[in-house]
Amino acid sequence: MNFNALPIDEIQVFADRKTGPFEWWRCSVGHGGVNSLPLPEKVRMGIKKLSPRLVRIFIQEFFFVYPDHGVYDFAKLDEYMDSIAATGGKVVASICIKPKCLYPATDQSVFMPNNVEEWQALISRMVQRYSVERKIVTHWEIGNETDIGEWGGCPYLIKDPADYYKYYVMTIKPILETYPNAKVGGPALAVLTEEFIRVFAELCYKENTQLDFVTWHRYTDNPQDHIQDIEKALRGLECYGENRPEIMITEMSKIFDKVSVEELAFHPARTAIIAENLFAALEHHIDWTFYYHIWDQCNFPPEFEPFYADPYIMQKHWNEIPHRFGLFGVNEEVRPAYFLYRMLTMAGDTTVESACTNEALLARAFTGSNDAVSVMVINRGDKGAGDRILTVKFNGLRPGIRMLKNYRIDGRKTWDEDTLELYPVEKRKVYTEETFMCQIYCPADSVSLLCIDQAAN
Repeated sequence: MNFNALPIDEIQVFADRKTGPFEWWRCSVGHGGVNSLPLPEKVRMGIKKLSPRLVRIFIQEFFFVYPDHGVYDFAKLDEYMDSIAATGGKVVASICIKPKCLYPATDQSVFMPNNVEEWQALISRMVQRYSVERKIVTHWEIGNETDIGEWGGCPYLIKDPADYYKYYVMTIKPILETYPNAKVGGPALAVLTEEFIRVFAELCYKENTQLDFVTWHRYTDNPQDHIQDIEKALRGLECYGENRPEIMITEMSKIFDKVSVEELAFHPARTAIIAENLFAALEHHIDWTFYYHIWDQCNFPPEFEPFYADPYIMQKHWNEIPHRFGLFGVNEEVRPAYFLYRMLTMAGDTTVESACTNEALLARAFTGSNDAVSVMVINRGDKGAGDRILTVKFNGLRPGIRMLKNYRIDGRKTWDEDTLELYPVEKRKVYTEETFMCQIYCPADSVSLLCIDQAAN
């Protein structure tokens, strides 16, 4: 690499010009729906390092919590829930159960149970266990991608928002009776439409039905898609005025690739795409995003056969052509996108003014405790910037001895597989005046975090 021949861009950071809070914790993670295995120890501890406040999960029928009338079995789900709780976050739980005794036919179009009171007793028992007694679940999401049914990992297909409202009302009643402090919401659409949100929201508003959050999913490489989805959701919630429910993307990731090879899981372009999408959502008033997903898993078809008409859907998408979106692979190996979320926790808690001479780059600057200043730079290869040198000029610093650290997620595995720590590509002690400049290498398909922290004594 001839670094001297690379083009140079400039980034200005104004540490003394605060523009607002940086609520990085709104960017969280989700898991589940593939098999019933709990998170392994390495994955649990890895997610705990991300300090999640909420983690979104599925409670799928394969936990078989209600095998027969009046019979409850929480053994398998208890182990799973305990592993999620060990990450340190509270839980958004998507209800996807469909007990055979309440739904004898294996038919995704059947969404009402044969005994409503028995269904509600089951939901009440589940809420009592995981919200009241064990204090794990704070948010209950009703269904998952019910607009596409089994293709979305859910045994329900409910295309009409009025029908979904009926199912929603039936299900939240025992939740709120059992745990009045619960937050309830939905519909976790696979494809967000303004009409669906509007019809559902207006029914809730008109009937005074509690609706604390509205959810949908999006897999895309284009941040504009997230912006448009947010705008659609907000228009759909106009009946609430300024007191709208929260809006959450309860599954988000890059677009599905045309091929499935292991090398894609470690391609740095993925991390750059996810990073740009996260900032697009944050800067357009999203309340929460949940990256899907935490840990890649194989699918066990026998777990789906009792309640899925076509269990091959899951076999195909998780065993034959897996999407490899996990922050951790099937064998618990950490993937590059995990360290994007580590970077977010390291960046700081306040945004400050910044400017970049190249519009193909996304640069955001932050300050934190002890006069720490950082700048994150996202260089998507498909935006055409290519490999570059960045001259970073900091302004408004407190003079003194500082520690400069530059972290970068690129095509190399610059991390410790056991401790899950990202190595800085550069680390040195510096003395800064009120202004300070340095240069870093910024290759295509990379995310960099340049930090100037208070130096250790």
